[in-house]
Amino acid sequence: MNETPVKITECPRDAMQGIAEFIPTHLKAAYINLLLQVGFDTIDFGSFVSAKVIPQLRDTSDVLDRLELQDSSSKLLAIIANHRGAEDAVSYPEITYLGYPFSISETFQLRNTNSTIIEAFDQVNKINDLCKAKNKKLRIYLSMGFGNPYGDEWNTEIVAYWAQKMFAIGVAQVALSDTIGVATPEQIRELFPALKQISGETEIGLHLHSTPDSWQEKIAAAYESGCTQFDTALKGYGGCPMAKDELTGNIATENLIAYLEHQNSFTGLNLDKLAEAMEYSNKVFKQN
Repeated sequence: MNETPVKITECPRDAMQGIAEFIPTHLKAAYINLLLQVGFDTIDFGSFVSAKVIPQLRDTSDVLDRLELQDSSSKLLAIIANHRGAEDAVSYPEITYLGYPFSISETFQLRNTNSTIIEAFDQVNKINDLCKAKNKKLRIYLSMGFGNPYGDEWNTEIVAYWAQKMFAIGVAQVALSDTIGVATPEQIRELFPALKQISGETEIGLHLHSTPDSWQEKIAAAYESGCTQFDTALKGYGGCPMAKDELTGNIATENLIAYLEHQNSFTGLNLDKLAEAMEYSNKVFKQN
């Protein structure tokens, strides 16, 4: 069983970005401020991707200005898609992590960042150098890490090949990402330990998607395989529109916490503040 405390990245950015109706800036900031009081390791809070691509997050800088960081131990992460976005993100001292989606699927890489996998890796090299120069940390999301819906070739050797290249250049973190929610517990048990074994100084975690009835088997497989870093979102908001099942979304934070408590794994989270954030999420996501 894991002895290392589990680190949770809470992902309001991922939860919000696909919503068509614009969420007012003050609501986003108030919600994230509540999340900052819970004690998550990291908050994936915003994006420096073009507003044409993700219009919902065009106010990331304004949201950042409203965040109350002085009494929070949580670190901030912002998503980028190219070097220009990275240059914007590194200019903010409040941001610790830059997150870059690097797809194992060529088709998804082209759709996501308008670049081939080879071109994307060249971007990663340059962005990683920038992060090191500016005292930031780069998190690489290995998107489509368990398969893709386009018919692009996928196998564990391909995933390991690209993961090894990330480890070799010294990126701070790699998140193996089940973008369309197709990972099986068996795949997780095979792939995650294999990557962790060769990860060196790079931290490695999982960004899983699931249906409401499959989350536990995936989390159990990951935890029992030694995973101590998870990405989640309150109530499972957000996910990937390419998934075949419309119920596929992020792992619900409250489910992960319940699982960890059952394993007697200490999370150190303020559960009262978590309850406040869950209640406030109804305003943000317009749930009754």
